Amino acid sequence: MGKNNQSTQEINSQAQNPLGTAPVGGLIAKFAIPAIISMLVSAMYNIVDQIFIGQGVGMLGNAATNVAFPVTTIATSLALLLGIGGASNYNLEMGAGQEKKASGIAGTALSTLVLSGVILAVIVLVFLKPLLTLFGATKDVMPYAVDYTGITAVGLPFYILSVGGNHLVRADRSPTYSMNCIMAGAIINTILDPLFIFGCGWGIKGAAWATVIGQVVSGLLVVLYFAKFRKMYLSGAMLKPRLSYLSAIISLGLASCINQIAMAIVQIVLNNILRYYGGNSVYGSDIPIACVGVISKVNMVFMAICIGISQGSQPIWGFNYGAQKYDRVRQTYRYSVIACTVIATIFFVCFQLFPHQIVSIFGTGSDLYFQFAERYLKIFMFMTFANGIQPMSSGFFTSIGMAKLGIVMSLTRQVIFLLPLIIIFPLFMGIDGVMYAGPIADAAAFALAIVFARRELAKMRKVEDVYK
Repeated sequence: MGKNNQSTQEINSQAQNPLGTAPVGGLIAKFAIPAIISMLVSAMYNIVDQIFIGQGVGMLGNAATNVAFPVTTIATSLALLLGIGGASNYNLEMGAGQEKKASGIAGTALSTLVLSGVILAVIVLVFLKPLLTLFGATKDVMPYAVDYTGITAVGLPFYILSVGGNHLVRADRSPTYSMNCIMAGAIINTILDPLFIFGCGWGIKGAAWATVIGQVVSGLLVVLYFAKFRKMYLSGAMLKPRLSYLSAIISLGLASCINQIAMAIVQIVLNNILRYYGGNSVYGSDIPIACVGVISKVNMVFMAICIGISQGSQPIWGFNYGAQKYDRVRQTYRYSVIACTVIATIFFVCFQLFPHQIVSIFGTGSDLYFQFAERYLKIFMFMTFANGIQPMSSGFFTSIGMAKLGIVMSLTRQVIFLLPLIIIFPLFMGIDGVMYAGPIADAAAFALAIVFARRELAKMRKVEDVYK
């Protein structure tokens, strides 16, 4: 009798949840738009700094933020490991009707987010200069990088909590609140940047403090949500980390984490390659490092939209896969691919037709500076029209519990293809080799993502046909 009651409760829970019944197109819009805005606003932390630093400090300031960026990427990897891993497990368990277990997983994710942020901040502050040297800082760039990274390290616990915690807020069916958390911090950062940099004359230190204050606000809003506004049941005892839950979280969050770690590794290797081969070219070392930093921030805007679509789709994929509604899983994937492709095509056209205008947003520079930046943007980003599929497919596999395949997808572009290419090509082509490595890696990653996604979607269709 008890088992029958439990089964009835699970069926009722599935029937009442709009993730399993509402029109897919409307659900994607409801979850993806706030996720996109959250990702864009999160990207604005770095982009706004880059713009104001470029205008107020100059090329060396832009180079410094590029050298410091691996720290942010590593922080993001921890946030996604625990945030996406926690949210994916939460959605799968809720789809299966296991509400108490789902809430326990969310509690473990929240507490470990805070702990990982504190640990990372301490490591960065203790090993600041050696890390920046490893990340590619030149002699001229180092003072700016030390000032910027030393201050922003203070905000890392709040940054990790806000980025990771917002995945759990969305999983708790509050996408608008999640968006507002990130927006609040970014608006504060945008207001304080010019005030501190120009008004107070603090230069790159002002940009760093503006970033930290914005991150603190976003992190505290996440704390406020789970203290006052959450929909899930969450007791104080659930915040004590449980190894079994943490293992499940890491399993499903590892793909997104590895993708970010891979990005950090590529950034570090790329900065050092630019420093070496740039020094042997007409551009020098600082121009390529500054230009690539600017263009990576521009690309963040595009990727934020595509990843936002993926993140908005993940609760729908996860819940319906757990509820064995495979037709809705396939429909959600199809709609997401179409949306990503449309956005990617728009950005491709902009990158190819308006490279000078885009780079000019981030400050002025010499003729050589713009020459390198424009060529790099047009060549390295040539496959932009296809670049949204790989990260979206990685999120798709993670959300349906296929952690290993999600990890493979997350590794394809950055580690399997791009990393060896940016090492090998410059041996024969000099600094131009870095530019041509990008589109080749993108094309290969796109092809693999399509092959694996079609295979898994075909399996779901076969299962549906059997039940029909």
